[in-house]
Amino acid sequence: MAGEQLNVLKALDQAKTQWYHFTAIVIAGMGFFTDAYDLFCISLVTRLLGRIYYTDPGSNEPGHLPANVSASVNGVALCGTLAGQLFFGWLGDKLGRKSVYGFTLILMVLCSIASGLSFGHSAKGVIGTLCFFRFWLGFGVGGDYPLSATIMSEYANKKTRGTFIAAVFAMQGFGILFGTIVTIVVSAAFRHAFPAPPFYVDAAGSTGPEADYVWRIIVMFGTIPAALTYYWRMKMPETARYTALIARNTKQATADMSRVLNKDITEEEEQVRLQVVSGDTWGLFSRQFMSRHGLHLLATTSTWFLLDVAFYSQNLFQKDIFTKVGWIPPARTMSALEELYRIARAQALIALCGTVPGYWFTVAFIDIIGRFWIQLMGFAMMTIFMLAIAVPYDYLVKPGHHTGFVVLYGLTFFFANFGPNSTTFIVPAEIFPARLRSTCHGVSAATGKAGAIIGAFGFLYASQDQKKPDKGYSPGIGMRNALFLLAGTNFLGLLFSLLVPESKGRSLEEISKENFDDATVSPTGV
Repeated sequence: MAGEQLNVLKALDQAKTQWYHFTAIVIAGMGFFTDAYDLFCISLVTRLLGRIYYTDPGSNEPGHLPANVSASVNGVALCGTLAGQLFFGWLGDKLGRKSVYGFTLILMVLCSIASGLSFGHSAKGVIGTLCFFRFWLGFGVGGDYPLSATIMSEYANKKTRGTFIAAVFAMQGFGILFGTIVTIVVSAAFRHAFPAPPFYVDAAGSTGPEADYVWRIIVMFGTIPAALTYYWRMKMPETARYTALIARNTKQATADMSRVLNKDITEEEEQVRLQVVSGDTWGLFSRQFMSRHGLHLLATTSTWFLLDVAFYSQNLFQKDIFTKVGWIPPARTMSALEELYRIARAQALIALCGTVPGYWFTVAFIDIIGRFWIQLMGFAMMTIFMLAIAVPYDYLVKPGHHTGFVVLYGLTFFFANFGPNSTTFIVPAEIFPARLRSTCHGVSAATGKAGAIIGAFGFLYASQDQKKPDKGYSPGIGMRNALFLLAGTNFLGLLFSLLVPESKGRSLEEISKENFDDATVSPTGV
């Protein structure tokens, strides 16, 4: 059968950009704003947690999280995210995008609050409950990935679909930046209200009892934007592609989109309608799926995996990298809140100059340059700048040369976001058929989070000095060699990006070859 497209879907593809597009971007985007805040704010407060709960009175150095605890605190939410992406991605195709969308937000709000209210004052009690609730927080965050991407792709017109999906994902950059701003404000306010001496002057007094409130406030603050958007999420109608192609109710889809687009959309004749909505029935990993989309799934999973190994290694452990290169002073020369303030300020600078602009360059150029070339360019530039840091690493970490390090490090973030960190989110929402779209996006995203888990757990150990590792750690390959390893990871991402199809300017049904006979589809599905 030649591919048919329903009138309601044609109307969506050809719709002019209007208010409902921007409403959908804000509603879906605020979820990603919260996701980024929740996932990355923990990296800001881990040093503070170490000082509060793991300080040894007889030590000459401030307390820090033991290796296994640090890996757990940083990585447990990513484990939850992986599970949530698989589960909610599958559920989004079974029950509908909208019906699952509100539940993920409620879960994020409740678990974010519970994380900040972690029980007790002992290290074991607080860290144990913090990890428990952050796993379920990550589970809710995981659901936001496939649902937000699928909803935005199915609402958008084909001309500016990439821009709209990229704009949703770009809110992640603001979430990261907002986390650093909240941390700066809270730490500065408490530092002003409760002055404390540096650790080397007064070890016990350098971490006042008020510090325990600081990290809890920072962790819980992300609930506010999420809670504000819940009502609007529930007001959104189900996407027409789910209602028509999966639920097979074209009448409801037409009515919903007529109201959203504020125009009359005519329904097809009964024979045409039945032909379209009762089309393909093959499932995930079937012979037909592997023939049409096997290489596509390999492309989306491999590139997202490799990207997240590098991206999360850099993001979660910025503070450790900055300390090793001397951009943040030694911990013993500062109070606990002074250290937190300096970590947040350093990460805010990277976010403001590299992370956020990269996202919005993608928004501006995704439908001009295309997904394929932006992803290829991004991986190439990340490889180049990572090598530019690793090769002269011993020179860049010397006093007086930190500016060069920070500029090159910021550029790797810029091209991650004006590159594969954005496109790996966009492409899986476009190239798979409607009834498998959310599931395939969830599988791709979960593979990415597997890479993030490797980055979160592996980089911390791998980057340890070969001769003088941090207390509690085994010798690693050293920071310089770890950066070479990340450069190699980025280069592999570039090679696998050659499998990514271009989806610019085409309807979702045309891209996925939905309701086409196998004879009309090439083995790669393009």
